[in-house]
Amino acid sequence: MAAVCTVVVRWAAGEPARILALRDELTGRPFDDPGRWWPEFPDAVGGRDRQAGGTWCATRVDTGVTALVLNRPQKRIADPGAPSRGVLPLLAVAQEEDWQRSVELSGMASFALVLVTPAGTTTWDFDGERLTEARLPEGTHMVTSGGPEDRKAERYLPLFTDAGFPDGWRGLVRTAPPADDPAALVVRHEQDGLVYATVFGQLMTTSPGRLELEHSRRPWSAEAWTGLDVGNP
Repeated sequence: MAAVCTVVVRWAAGEPARILALRDELTGRPFDDPGRWWPEFPDAVGGRDRQAGGTWCATRVDTGVTALVLNRPQKRIADPGAPSRGVLPLLAVAQEEDWQRSVELSGMASFALVLVTPAGTTTWDFDGERLTEARLPEGTHMVTSGGPEDRKAERYLPLFTDAGFPDGWRGLVRTAPPADDPAALVVRHEQDGLVYATVFGQLMTTSPGRLELEHSRRPWSAEAWTGLDVGNP
């Protein structure tokens, strides 16, 4: 589905937000690089999952608001007919904290939603039944898909806190090649002929009216990341 598995956010009042998003997915699932893919959300920029049509991360350029969705382990499969989690970032950048009014959570697979605005960072965790909200203080934070992946934050959050953005964060992603380890930043798991791996990474600086974005489909490699600088006319 359209989700990230690792999010790092650095936020302080009066400064642009800095964000890293790493997406882990089946390697055969097609997706598009970040762009303006949704006519119903004309100011939203994000990568598009071609299968479900949603996104793992969206930024509304005029407000500087970014939203990201992550899988959570409690309810992995949605009920038939339930909305895709990939719609959540689009609703959140359009409606911010009121996103819940436009989606029926009953039956959805579990998720974490991260909303980064000029006023602060908020997370919501949905376990398949209950939705829990938390507001994060200023500083650097890491959100993962939960379960064994929580060890990733224990290992890497202090390093991201100390590292400069964006070069230091990019350097941390390049520390090691993909590994069959849920606590690794970039992963590669193979089972029953299917490969689940880190397929995309993006670094963002967001503020009202401006999005500076770098992205890569091989973020662990030494290859240059593609830049995208979007400002309101």
